[in-house]
Amino acid sequence: RVPINEVIEHIVDLPCKKREGQLRFVCPVCSEHNTATNPKTNLARCFRCRRNFNPIDMVMVVRGTDFVEAVKYLKGYL
Repeated sequence: RVPINEVIEHIVDLPCKKREGQLRFVCPVCSEHNTATNPKTNLARCFRCRRNFNPIDMVMVVRGTDFVEAVKYLKGYL
């Protein structure tokens, strides 16, 4: 239920910018900026390392937590 753009911009606070109507962010895996989000599917993708992220995955990678801890963390923002 938490929008991926909200996770990137405000919850895990990754460096990001809006460009051509798309949110671009620094990939937490490879540190590249070749990324995009899709609000319709609520997913983010890095085209450099070919990694897809949903909101839970994003929290797990950025905060270094497991699935349960990431869900608990996100629940604090609902």
